[in-house]
Amino acid sequence: MKSKLNLRKVYLTILMLFFYLPILYMIIFSFNSSKSLTKFTGFSLEWYESLFTNSTMIEAIYYTIIIAVIATVVSTIVGTLACIGLSKSRKILKRFVEQVNQLPILNPEIVTAIGLMLFFASLNIEKGFLTLLLSHIVFCIPYVMLSVAPRIRKLDPNLLDAAMDLGASPSYALVKVIVPQLMPGIIAGALIAFTMSFDDFVISYFVTGNGVNNISIMVYTMSKRVNPTINALSTLIVVTIAMVMFVYYIFDKKSKVEKK
Repeated sequence: MKSKLNLRKVYLTILMLFFYLPILYMIIFSFNSSKSLTKFTGFSLEWYESLFTNSTMIEAIYYTIIIAVIATVVSTIVGTLACIGLSKSRKILKRFVEQVNQLPILNPEIVTAIGLMLFFASLNIEKGFLTLLLSHIVFCIPYVMLSVAPRIRKLDPNLLDAAMDLGASPSYALVKVIVPQLMPGIIAGALIAFTMSFDDFVISYFVTGNGVNNISIMVYTMSKRVNPTINALSTLIVVTIAMVMFVYYIFDKKSKVEKK
């Protein structure tokens, strides 16, 4: 029995090293004083300074944050309202929409990317900021709905009617009664949507144009040549995503404690 447990621990340790050692290596060499990617010659913030003095990179960071924030806000509102509306719909319609909602999640990203690219081309929409933003909203909505839907299923179906019987208008009951009950799912969905938008590459690469690039596309173009600045940029991405996931973990843990 002990040998099996030890074997599992060894396997888990190797697996964790396989996944996280390259990330740790990248973070360490982002502070390297030389251009070498194999020999650490000394601690330096040179590549971070280079990152924030490069107008192209700053522009990519700007587009990434703006698109991620707008896509998160819009997809959270649309996804939440869609879930609330579906909760009052017929079972057939509800099941159909739920199945359709899962398609972008189950589909390979390359399929979604090509589909969106062809869609914009058929409408003669020039690729750029608008197409990139719309695409991010489209693939973020399913993740929001996936987070909010379980919370709606746990709600008392008569909650809205009870609020309206007590004199609340439909909009007031929605904002003051229903939404607060769904808040853990809404925030979880928003954090997931932000993460998905922030680090998306495949879909972004196919639908962007006119010099509008996000961080993931910038990292891809930089990877074609030896440039230590890519380590600094990638480190910032890892730290940002880690912070978002940490907030999600804390909030999710807090919501579970409140349920008990």
